[in-house]
Formats: sequence, C-alpha cells, structure tokens
Amino acid sequence: MGKKLLILDVDAGVDDAQAMILAFAAPNVEILGISCTQGNISIENVCRNVLRVLKLCNRMEIPVYRGSATSLLGVANYDTAYHGQDGMGDVPDPDAPGLEHIQSEHAVNAMIRIANEHSGQVSLVALAPLTNIALAAKMDPSFPTKLKSLYIMGGNMEAKGNMNVCSEFNFYTDVEAASIVLSHFTCPTYIATWEYCLRHVLSWDFYDKLMNQDSEKAQFLKKIFEHSVKFSRSDEGSKQLYFRSGFLSCDSYAMAAVIDDSMVTESIQYGVTVEMNGSLTRGMMVVDTLDALKLKHKAVIFLKCDMEKYKQLLTNALE
Repeated sequence: MGKKLLILDVDAGVDDAQAMILAFAAPNVEILGISCTQGNISIENVCRNVLRVLKLCNRMEIPVYRGSATSLLGVANYDTAYHGQDGMGDVPDPDAPGLEHIQSEHAVNAMIRIANEHSGQVSLVALAPLTNIALAAKMDPSFPTKLKSLYIMGGNMEAKGNMNVCSEFNFYTDVEAASIVLSHFTCPTYIATWEYCLRHVLSWDFYDKLMNQDSEKAQFLKKIFEHSVKFSRSDEGSKQLYFRSGFLSCDSYAMAAVIDDSMVTESIQYGVTVEMNGSLTRGMMVVDTLDALKLKHKAVIFLKCDMEKYKQLLTNALE
C-alpha cells in the first residue's frame, strides 16, 4: 500500500511539536504541506515554531504556509500560560530558521490546491482552531468532498471545559469556524475530543522515561515542555485536576490515530454540532445521541486508546 498523504493544520505550541515529530517519524505517511493558524500563539510564532521542528527532524523540504492570524470574527486567544510567550516554552534557538522559509502561497489556497491535485487521497489533520479549514470550505465548496478524511483534535463530549466552562480550547477559539466545519464536511470525520485525551493521561514516570532518552528530539521536547510541566505542577495548574495525574499532550492522540488506526480500540458515531450562543456553553460540542437534529453526516468520536501501542509510538518517534 502507498503512504498516507497528509496536510497538517497546526497552531504550533508544544503539543503540536510533539505531534509533528510523531508524523515525521512514521514511515507510512507523507506530509504534503503544513498550514499554520493562530491559536496557542500568534501566527508569526506558529510559523517559526513549525520551522524549528522541521529543522530538528531534517524535514525542511516540507512546505509551510502562513494562514489565519485571527478567528473568523477577528479575535485572537493565546494560551501562553501553558505554552509560553513564544509557544515553545520560551526556549529560544538563535539558529532557528527564519520566516523567509515560509511559502508565499496562503495556507487556505495551498489546502485547496493540494486537495485538487490529489483528489480523494489526502487526509487533513486539524490540530488547531478550525479557521483555515472553514475558510477553505467557504472559498471552494467542493473542498470538503475532495478530502479522503478529516481528523480533528478538538471539541468535547461530556461538557468538560478547559477554556470556557463547557468548551474545549480549539473549538472555543473559533466557534464559528468549528460550526462551519462540522456542518460542511461530508468526508469521513474523526474526532479526538478533550475527554478522550483526559482518559489517557500518561504517568509522570513514563514522561520522565520518554524525555530522558538519549536523542536530540527527546532533549528538544524535554526543554520546550519544561514550562508546561512547571505550570501543570504549579498551584494554578493543579486547580485543573487533569494536570495532577500526569502528562497530557493532546495533539499526539489525534496524530497517533492517523498513523495507526488500530490505536483507537473503541469509538462511537453520531452527528455533531457546536453551541454558538450559550453564555456558559458557547463552543461546546454537541453530540446528537438522540438523532434529534437529523444530521446526515456522522462523525466518529474516539473513546478508548491502546495505551501500550501509544506509548511505544511515542518512544520510537524520539529514538
């Protein structure tokens, strides 16, 4: 079988960096392009951070495209408490590649072009607010039908929030974009929700073992995650109960499923949408378990992960 063709859409904070390293190490995938959008950090820092990871992994041949600088409504919500001011744990690299390596083509145009060039063959992996992807669907209404599949890290299924009271960061950061994507895309859609990640938190013992491997990639991740780990173990971070139990790097759960679909051992399939207006629930993903909304397209929502396979994938990628 041929390699899986991927477009990655990222808001490169530290968890995106780990997910990209997983993808670069996977022998069964080919990355046709990386599109950048604001989210964890500003668009300029996202672009810089992607280039840093490409250089680390000797993959500078992969084209990187600059995308949306704000949400569809012109808002920018950054997560500097967890990711640092630069999105990479505030660990500067004086030798990092400059923005001159970013392609001149806009990310949304590149997505549409790549999907047209490889119609029905490309999987889009969305690890960020869905702004670029919503814009692509609006610019070219046929775009959603030309993808092989769409993988999303975002949303929630039990109203557990990490941003608003009941909403997950990626969906909350651009609610309108999430609504467009969930309603417009008809290709097979797979969602790694916030709760899916929470159910599979890695122990701090495993984290230490993973990051203490004698490799350049492990040393890089250990450095950029130090800020996040410190926050997780701080008084502020420990108020969020999921940080108390271990290490959580959400984007890697979605990427692992793309690389090896046997990683997901249990899932459900329902129509999904997003709450647009609630004062406490804006951005919350709505799972239509009663089929009350009669949504024609059903998304696959991950429930359980093979943790031994997952840990082995993480370990192998950093060797």
